[in-house]
Amino acid sequence: MGIKEKIKKRIFIFLFIPILIAIPFFTEDPYVRIISGIVLLIYAGFIIFLRDSMRGEIVDQTYEPDLFEDDGKIEKDSYETDAGEDFKIISPTKNIEIITAENFGSTISRGKQDFFKPPDFKTNYEKIVLEELPEDVNHDEQFGFVLEKILSVVKDSYMAHTAAFFWYNKNRKRLTLERYVTSSAQIKQHKFDLEDDILGKIVQKEEPELLTDISSNAEIDVIRYYGAAQGIKSFIGVPLFYGKHLTGILALDSKVNDAFGIEQVYSLGRIVRVISIIISLFEEKFAESQADQRLKTLLNILGADKKFESEADVHQIIESSMQGLLDWDSFTLVSYSPAEQKFKTTKIINKTSLKYVGENLEIDLNGTLVGRAILSATPVKIDDTSTSDIPRFAKTEDVSFDGSFLAIPLVYDEHNYGVLCFESLKKNVYSNNEVSYIKNATKIFAFILHSYSTINILKGLLSVDIETKTLNYDSFIERFTIDLVRSKEIGIQGAIAVIQIDEFLEQESLFEGDPFPKVLRTVGQMIKDEMTPLNLLGRISEKVFAVYFFNMSPKDVFLWAEKLRIKIARKAIAVASKQTTFTVSIGVATTTNKTDVQEILTNAELALKKAIEKGGNSVKSIS
Repeated sequence: MGIKEKIKKRIFIFLFIPILIAIPFFTEDPYVRIISGIVLLIYAGFIIFLRDSMRGEIVDQTYEPDLFEDDGKIEKDSYETDAGEDFKIISPTKNIEIITAENFGSTISRGKQDFFKPPDFKTNYEKIVLEELPEDVNHDEQFGFVLEKILSVVKDSYMAHTAAFFWYNKNRKRLTLERYVTSSAQIKQHKFDLEDDILGKIVQKEEPELLTDISSNAEIDVIRYYGAAQGIKSFIGVPLFYGKHLTGILALDSKVNDAFGIEQVYSLGRIVRVISIIISLFEEKFAESQADQRLKTLLNILGADKKFESEADVHQIIESSMQGLLDWDSFTLVSYSPAEQKFKTTKIINKTSLKYVGENLEIDLNGTLVGRAILSATPVKIDDTSTSDIPRFAKTEDVSFDGSFLAIPLVYDEHNYGVLCFESLKKNVYSNNEVSYIKNATKIFAFILHSYSTINILKGLLSVDIETKTLNYDSFIERFTIDLVRSKEIGIQGAIAVIQIDEFLEQESLFEGDPFPKVLRTVGQMIKDEMTPLNLLGRISEKVFAVYFFNMSPKDVFLWAEKLRIKIARKAIAVASKQTTFTVSIGVATTTNKTDVQEILTNAELALKKAIEKGGNSVKSIS
C-alpha cells in the first residue's frame, strides 16, 4: 500500500470526530446526546488502539525495496555518482570469534561475565567443606555433629523455620530431641512423653504427617517442642526406621501456609534413609573401635612388664584399665580388707563436679546396691537411679548423682575380692550385653587380686627373701635375737656389719632396663661367698644386707668388710650389653654383752651413715 493511500484513509477516519462532536449542539434530545458521547468515546479509543498497533507494526517492519522487476533485471537509482565520490556505510568494528592457531588452546568466551566473588569467598568455602569431625568426643557426639549438618542443609533447602530430629524410646514411650536447627530461641530440648499430638500420631501410625494450615489457637497443642507460640502454619514429619523399627522422627515446620506437600514427603523419606545408613555406619565403626580398644586394654593388663609388688600397684592397673573398657562419669573400686574383714571404697574417680562418696567408706552389706552385689556375687544394674531409693554404698552416703549405675563383683574361686562400680549421668546407658562382657572381662582382675592375696599369704609363711635367697627381715631379727642371748650367756664377743648398695644411675636409656635386680643378686652372692657357717645373713631392706658374726671381734669384722668392699668394687657386673662396676658402703657395730637388737642395728646404721656421708664405697665402725 502506498503512502498517499494511507494518508487518505487516516483523513477519512478523522472526519467522523467533528461530526460526532457537533451532534449535541444541533439537538436537544438528551438520549441522542448521550448516544453520540458514547460513540465518540468508543471511536476515540479505537483510534488510539489502532494508532499504537500501527506504530508497533512500523517498528517491527523492515523496509525492503523491490530489487527485481518483472523481467528480472536490477532496478537502478535515478542518479549516478561521479567516479571516486561513492560512499559506504561502515558499521562499528566487531570481534568475531574464530579459532586460530594462536587461540587454539584457550577457552572461547561466550560473553558471560563471572559472578562477583567476595574477598573471603574461598576461605569461607574451605571452612565449610574442610570442617573436621570432632575427635575428642564420644561416638554419640560425633553422630550428633553429622546430624546437625544434615539438618542445616534440610532447613535451608525447604525454607523451614525449624528442622529437628527426635529419638523414639519404645520401652518408655518417650521422644527425645536430639539435634535441631532453628530460627527460634524457644526450643524445649528435653524428653516428651508420647501424647496425641502430631509427633505422637507419627509414632502411632508409623507414617508421615502433613499439616498445611495450623490455626493459631491450636499451635501450642499440636506442636509441643516450642516454649511459646511461634506462628507456625505448616508442619511435615516423617518417621525414621532402623532395623525395621521406628527409631526417630525428622520434623520441619514453617510460618507459611501450604509450605510443604506430598513431593516433600517423598524427598524427606530419601533423607531419613540416608540418616539410617549413617547410623548403621557409625554403629559398625563404634563397635570395631570399641572392640579394638577393649582388646588393647586387656593385652595391656597382661603385659610382661607389669609387676604387682604392692596393693597400690594392683589398684593402679585396675584404674587405668577401666578407662578403655566402658564409658562412665564416675568409677569406684571397692576392695576387701582382710585385717578389718570389711569392704571399703579404695579408689574414687569422679569426672563430674557433682558430690560423690569418698575413699575408705565402709560398705553396708544390707540395704545397698553394692552390698547386694557382694552378697549375691551377681552384677547389679540400675537404669535410672532417680526412681530408686536404695543407696549405692552406705545408708549415710551423700550423693547428688542421677543416671545409670552398674556394680560388677570381682569373684574368683568363690571368693569375693571387691566390686567395680560404674555410674553415668545418662540413663539406660548399660545394656545387658555390655554387662555380660564386662563381667567376663573383669575376671582377670579377680584373678590378679586372688594371686596377689595368695602371694602375700605365702610370703608371710616364708623365712627367705625370694630375690636373694637370704633371710627376710622378720626371720633375721628372730634368729639374731636368739644368737645375741646365747652369746651373752657364754660370754662370746661378736659384731654386725650392715651393707648397703651405693646409689647408681638407673636410667633405662643407659642400661637398657633396670639394672638393680641383677646388681642385687650379684652383691648378695658375693657376700655369701665370704661367709662362714657361723655367720647369719639377712636382707633387712631393699638395698641393705645385715651380717652377724658369731665369736668374732669388731676389728676382724672391719677387716672382713674392707676386703668385701674392695672385691665388690673390682667386680664387673654385666647388665644387658654393658659391663660396669658398683660399690657398697658398710657400717660395723659391736654386739658384745648386748641383747637389744634395735640398739645394735641403730649403732650399725649410724656407722653406715658416716660411710655414706664420706662419699660411699667405704667402711666405718662404731663401738
